[in-house]
Amino acid sequence: MHVRVLYHDHCFDGATSAALFAECYAQRLSPSASFEFVGMNHGTGDVFAGAFSDDPSVEHVCVDFRYSADPRLGWWFDHHQSAFMSDADAAHFQRVQHRRHFYDPKAQSCSKFLADRCHTELGFDTAPFADLIAWADLIDGARFASPEQAVMCREPALQLMTWVEQNRDPQLKLRFIDDLRRRSLAEIAAESYVQTALAPLVEQRDEVLRLLRERAVLEAGVVTYDVVDQARLQVSKFAPYFLYPEAHYVVGLSSLPGRTKLSVGSNPWRSDRRTANIATLCGRYGGGGHPAVGAVSLLPDEVATARQYAAEIAAVLKEAARQEG
Repeated sequence: MHVRVLYHDHCFDGATSAALFAECYAQRLSPSASFEFVGMNHGTGDVFAGAFSDDPSVEHVCVDFRYSADPRLGWWFDHHQSAFMSDADAAHFQRVQHRRHFYDPKAQSCSKFLADRCHTELGFDTAPFADLIAWADLIDGARFASPEQAVMCREPALQLMTWVEQNRDPQLKLRFIDDLRRRSLAEIAAESYVQTALAPLVEQRDEVLRLLRERAVLEAGVVTYDVVDQARLQVSKFAPYFLYPEAHYVVGLSSLPGRTKLSVGSNPWRSDRRTANIATLCGRYGGGGHPAVGAVSLLPDEVATARQYAAEIAAVLKEAARQEG
């Protein structure tokens, strides 16, 4: 059996979910199975275009990503509120009640949700992956002890979080998922392919903080920034809270390979006051995410549109922040 695993790309939780499912499948269903991993990204239009094979010998799995009504989807695990991109998709999921499709928008991470379901449904022993699952759950739930921990990323798991969000090498994506199945986080983080890539990322982190100090604006509880002119500069979603710990929300624009990214988030260290639903807000513009954090992806030449969306979203969040006090 050949298994094609569709997973949320550039995401620690997505990669971990892919690794855990592959290991479960190999251990509990088919030791001889071969695996193919395909990174998926949110965007407008049919994000599943070309994702499914017509080969009947291929089994399709989707983890930590949107729902598809395609009958070729054999397994599905997700926890995003924005999992269903249309009412028709949500109705299809409810109507079909596929025994191998699992969804829980209350789950903090897909990794832990998937591991728990695989343990219950298939008898998968998750104990060897306890540390990996715990860190994936902490990271995706943004349960960091402080903004400093989230930005400085000294722990191996957080170094890997930083690495996977930046890596664009397809072969290293596959190596990383394979390593997650077999090695400790400390061992993986110590690998030269990780450390070599991290060195410039540390420099970039310092550059990001410098740019945000110059460009970010805190107004009515909302931090806004625009670094689309800085190609490939990835801004940590936690950096604005490191600089502005009193902020309620953040709306930022950046330029990544193949897309203009609009990032939206709420302060995870003040989650008790959050009233805005980020996933719903981003969903109005073709994006998605969680109630506390989300994003919208546009084409590289749609910067003007992205700026318009950012201004509209920021206005909504400023009103929410005013009501929150």
